[in-house]
Amino acid sequence: MVSIEDITSQLKNTKVATTGVSFEGKSLKLDTANDAKPVVEAIDNCPYLEYLNLQGNTLGVEASSVIAKALEKHPEFKRAQWQDMFTGRMKTEIPKALQFLGNGLVTAGAKLTELDLSDNALGPIGVEGLASLLRSSSCYALEELRLNNNGLGIGGGKLLASALLDCYNSSKSQGKPLSLKVFIVGRNRLENDGAKALAEVFSTIGTLEEIEMPQNGIYNIGITALSNAFKNNLNLKVLNLNDNTIGPKGSKAIASVLPQLKELREINFGDCLLLNKGAITLAHGLKHCMKLEQLMLAGNEIKSDGGIQLIKALINKEKLVCVNLGANKFGSDGCEDIKTLLKDVGKLNTLESLSDDESAGSDDDDDEEDEDEDDDEKVNDETGTESDHENEINEIDNNNGVLDSKVTVEDFLKEPTSENFLSLGDNVADLLLKEVEKNNQTYSDSLLVILMKVASLSVCKSKEVCEKSLKCTDYLYKKIFTMENDGNYSLVNNSLLVHLGLIKSEDKKELDWDLGGCLKALQSALRKSYLPDSTKSVLWVFLEK
Repeated sequence: MVSIEDITSQLKNTKVATTGVSFEGKSLKLDTANDAKPVVEAIDNCPYLEYLNLQGNTLGVEASSVIAKALEKHPEFKRAQWQDMFTGRMKTEIPKALQFLGNGLVTAGAKLTELDLSDNALGPIGVEGLASLLRSSSCYALEELRLNNNGLGIGGGKLLASALLDCYNSSKSQGKPLSLKVFIVGRNRLENDGAKALAEVFSTIGTLEEIEMPQNGIYNIGITALSNAFKNNLNLKVLNLNDNTIGPKGSKAIASVLPQLKELREINFGDCLLLNKGAITLAHGLKHCMKLEQLMLAGNEIKSDGGIQLIKALINKEKLVCVNLGANKFGSDGCEDIKTLLKDVGKLNTLESLSDDESAGSDDDDDEEDEDEDDDEKVNDETGTESDHENEINEIDNNNGVLDSKVTVEDFLKEPTSENFLSLGDNVADLLLKEVEKNNQTYSDSLLVILMKVASLSVCKSKEVCEKSLKCTDYLYKKIFTMENDGNYSLVNNSLLVHLGLIKSEDKKELDWDLGGCLKALQSALRKSYLPDSTKSVLWVFLEK
């Protein structure tokens, strides 16, 4: 006899096929209503439209308006997969297009469960176009929000937070509060203020299971605010803060909340400058994460004793499948100790390669950790407000007077002197990146030219200029290789060889930057985990010659 439990279990494991329309990767340029006709016809011919995938095409305002009109007929619509669909568009076009599409869904009475707008250059102005949709009843049932690599900035982050809070309050008044589960907002330059605004959203909603915020220039103040918000999201399973500056202070805040996050499966704090103190502090919190499956802590300047403490915290994790501790400061002996400890408990197979590990840190590193811990927070007064321009690669103390604010990025690129470099201020890396984005240029070539001009200054007599140059080039190298995320680095590798003077370009143009400084900056980058093995191998072949 079949029981209710048997039927329930069967229904739970039954996958119902969804229906919809996909133009993914078609590279269509949809400007006019006529251009959008194939999309409109496909939507009209779909009797039950649950999703629309427009990834990899480019939509203008007029095309968006007619597509939106077609969407008005589909109240069953749930999943908007709209990644990378505004390439080459003016920033004023994007909010108008988003407003049309959002209005179409609202008119239809659609109840979105997924909204993915990743890899679109929205900026704060784009969020303005998106805000009306986020505040509407069409987002009351939203479960997954993906806004990765949108250039939101602090302003966009605050606008986003405001819209989501309004959505929550409105939906709550209707008896079904917003229950967001997945929130992805990496590579958006949110910094501390943006992180604090979103922390309020997380704390209010309380249903998040996956939070990913890599590469946002967040320091310990923002990390602390986020940690406090995590306490209200006890079903959190995935936490990715990769390539922010957690530091020892941020580690303390996170470690204090980890015992409450019983469902955590994946943690990614790679390249977060935990330092040895932060790693040891974090280890105390990790002991309580019994369901942990993956731990990513590469590139954190952790020494061998910190590494051992982390491994000891993982010994009792039965579901552990992956541990990444590469590019730290364990030294050869420390690496062997870590492997031995994991082997003794039958978990050596979980350890990823410890290649690119730096030599063991000296006793002097402890002093450096103390100094970093004190300096990674810039507080103006007791209210705890910090500079909006706090940046992970620019911590230069300008005590020698006010810099010339009239110098522009174009001035520096025409005349890349140390004086012009310093005159760009503390936010120099972001200014350089914006110059590339402004001209719709590709990272692999134009950004390498800029990088080389900055790297040339790493051999300057001024210690201040050298340090700032190396931090900036390190950040730019990381940007180049994280953009090439398809695993094929052949084009960027070839371009890098040309710009380093190791091979001649087709036009045989002479290089106008100091190769000594460029090689010094490269030497620093070679120690970092973000540089692909294929790139290192190619460089080795040519440098050896």
